[in-house]
Amino acid sequence: MNFCEWEPHYRGILDYFGFDRAADEEAARLLASLVTRDNLLSLASLTEGNEVTVCGNAPCLKDEFKKIRGVVFAADAAAEVLLDHGVRPDAVFTDLDGATDRFIDMNRAGTIIVVHAHGDNMPLLRHWVPRFPGPLVATTQAAPLPGVHNFGGFTDGDRAVFAADELGASGITIIGFDLDDKNVDPVKRGKHIWARTLLRLIGHEC
Repeated sequence: MNFCEWEPHYRGILDYFGFDRAADEEAARLLASLVTRDNLLSLASLTEGNEVTVCGNAPCLKDEFKKIRGVVFAADAAAEVLLDHGVRPDAVFTDLDGATDRFIDMNRAGTIIVVHAHGDNMPLLRHWVPRFPGPLVATTQAAPLPGVHNFGGFTDGDRAVFAADELGASGITIIGFDLDDKNVDPVKRGKHIWARTLLRLIGHEC
């Protein structure tokens, strides 16, 4: 999804949550300054023509491992759930709010860390990005910059689905998503609403 197609949805997200576009753009510039490598080609070669399973971090993930096939994309802290069950994800999509030192270990072992910049996570970008020793891809929800990409999507999970779609996955299986969970705060509920709406744009129902 090119940015011209994405931007109307992005403006809708900004209006819905009251987010600051200028802060998103500042975060993207910060991430661009911190990243010393762009492993987009590695992520693309991993994805193109292959089955991809995108794993969210809902409690149901643990009951759905049998559905995993092909390349494994994890949404943030879902990576550690997978690792605890013997599955090292091929890529982790994260805005770093669930990052731990285990992300560094996974990255060192070859997991691609897809780091997302937004207006609220600049301190996390400064803390974590220089510490990753392995392959890394930078993303933003605002206009892309050289070395900072925008595949579409909003939360870690739906961004991973959008990336798999954009990079040519032959099929996408989505597990560990519970967008009907009512036991969440209003902001999280709003994120679930937007995730469902956005995933429908690329033909996925959750």
